[in-house]
Amino acid sequence: MKNNYKDLLIELVRKEIKIRYKNSYLGYVWSIANPLMLAMVFYFVFQVITRMEMENYALFLVTGLFIWQWLANTITVATMLFVGNAPLIKKVNFPRNFLAIALVLSEGFNFFFSLFVVAAFMIYYSKIPSFSLLIGIPVMFLITSIFVYGLSLLIGTLNLFFRDLERLVQVFVMFMFYATPILYPVSMIPEKYSYLLYANPFTPFVISWREMLLNNTYATDFILISIVYALISLAAGTFVYNKLKYKFAELI
Repeated sequence: MKNNYKDLLIELVRKEIKIRYKNSYLGYVWSIANPLMLAMVFYFVFQVITRMEMENYALFLVTGLFIWQWLANTITVATMLFVGNAPLIKKVNFPRNFLAIALVLSEGFNFFFSLFVVAAFMIYYSKIPSFSLLIGIPVMFLITSIFVYGLSLLIGTLNLFFRDLERLVQVFVMFMFYATPILYPVSMIPEKYSYLLYANPFTPFVISWREMLLNNTYATDFILISIVYALISLAAGTFVYNKLKYKFAELI
């Protein structure tokens, strides 16, 4: 990568982070407040009211909600990836896919620091983080980044042609939140519907991260499925972007 492109990418990431925390006094706190508040609500509903039998449920929720926030936020913001950066695209000549990379890295930046909160929960519940996480976290971070990068390119490009896609994505993300085992363990899914675990592209990422953080183990089958989904996402996003990017100027 040329140095000027490298500098540009760094500036784009900084821009994304600054926009996220613009006029915010608490800054980073807000990036962890939302999943923590959701965890409190769901903990109250499922453990206090319905009394679901599950050990360390608060930790279970936190490990799922933080990774979901990275996935959901990136996909939702990606709808405005090119439309929202129209002035920059018109004025500066640079690889447009850098906007997707910057988005993924900025959201990944927030997720990375949320891991310290997860670590605090783990220590509270006597789940001492393993040194193997020093390898597991970077590997899963790369796989997840590739997955959301491909989706960002795909969604951002298609939204230039179908502006209703933004609303459809919001509905889709809400549906997938409940369809993904974030609030409930995989064991609660009836055997006859277990195939849905593999059909849902978000499930292997949530399970892979959760098993790694919660149990210091690696769900090899789900990690492999995550890699497959990441490669499919990358191929689809890159293909659609390369096919349609020449029309960006006339659509923005």
